[in-house]
Amino acid sequence: MASVTAIEEQMYELVERMYPLCRSITGDGVRATLAIVGEYIPLDVHEVPTGTQVLDWTVPQEWNIRDAYIADASGRRVVDFAESSLHVLGYSVPVSATMPLSELRAHLHTLPDRPKWVPYRTSYYKPDWGFCLAQETLDALPDGEYQVRVDSTLEDGHLTYAEHVVPGQVPDEVIVSCHVCHPSLANDNLAGIAVATYLARALVKHTPYYTYRFIFAPGTIGAITWLARNKERVEHVKHGLVLACAGDRGDLTYKRSRRGDAEIDRVLRHVLSTSERPHQVKEFTPYGYDERQYCSPGFDLGVGSLTRTPYAGYPEYHTSADNLDFVSPEAMADTLAVCREAFAVLDRNRRYLNQSPYGEPQLGRRGLYDALGGRSDTKQAQMAMLWVLNLSDGEHSLLDVAERSGLPFDTVADAADALHGAGLVKA
Repeated sequence: MASVTAIEEQMYELVERMYPLCRSITGDGVRATLAIVGEYIPLDVHEVPTGTQVLDWTVPQEWNIRDAYIADASGRRVVDFAESSLHVLGYSVPVSATMPLSELRAHLHTLPDRPKWVPYRTSYYKPDWGFCLAQETLDALPDGEYQVRVDSTLEDGHLTYAEHVVPGQVPDEVIVSCHVCHPSLANDNLAGIAVATYLARALVKHTPYYTYRFIFAPGTIGAITWLARNKERVEHVKHGLVLACAGDRGDLTYKRSRRGDAEIDRVLRHVLSTSERPHQVKEFTPYGYDERQYCSPGFDLGVGSLTRTPYAGYPEYHTSADNLDFVSPEAMADTLAVCREAFAVLDRNRRYLNQSPYGEPQLGRRGLYDALGGRSDTKQAQMAMLWVLNLSDGEHSLLDVAERSGLPFDTVADAADALHGAGLVKA
């Protein structure tokens, strides 16, 4: 890791720490993961009891697992949960039995087209048990009797999620959401957790304009639970971003909100296009990560999704190949940089009203041109002032100005600050 920067190394080390834990939609694996994140940023942890009605769903029983294995006649473990949390079907009910391979096969999950990889499989809402293993491991098993053991519990407990809030100058909120329910999958979902954590650490270094609320919750049921418990807060959510698959080496991908033209959609499109990073912008679909919960028609929040290679778009997705070697510290840092750039635009994007709208005000006698004299982009800065003055009619935002003029957003925002300081525009 000698060639990476300190923050890249720190994010990667956070992924390494979380990687071995067995996470699911409930249970001690989620709590252990949040405890690690809590060492980096303060967290408000919520426990929601089994049976709680959350919108059209009910909080399920809590699942925990201590051990699981398949052993051959000699007692050798041919599949061992201790080697990887992926080896057990998520939410497997307890089992202790001896059975022939012919009977056991119905409970075994493999990837025949990827014989060395172990798949990730779950059975959250239908009681079942099973094991996931490499096809080549299954092919090497001789017929005979096998001891099967899943030492788990599925009983009334809690669903756990956590929040971290960075207070802003206004109560209007930007939510950043990532899922914490997948076991040993480094890109989906640990890289997203790491980027969110370090984004929160960066924002707290100054007081942002918006209040930023970070949500670390199990996928689907966690976001639904948060929405059910925060209906009164939703009206304060002005923008949002779901982070996932944040560490692979693919190009960045932004998926628009259901609205399609929400401010967060325009900001991400602007930041990605002006940065000249290879990227793609995709239209909203009601499938993927938790943006589909925040964008459900009853809420219709302006929440998009930022990934690198999108959902199910790489062969390693939901397999043991999504490991520590698959994620890149540099890629996580690049995802973090885009988030910071996008939120900087959100925080500075305002509408202004020209206080001298009849004709062009004289900028020279106010020292505005002189103030820009030493800049290498003086001409560009002067043009930004003229554009801001012309479009400061209370209808156009600074992002509108940047898009229409073709000027960098920061240049436009700096011009607005100078004009505001001279009393020529007001927010």
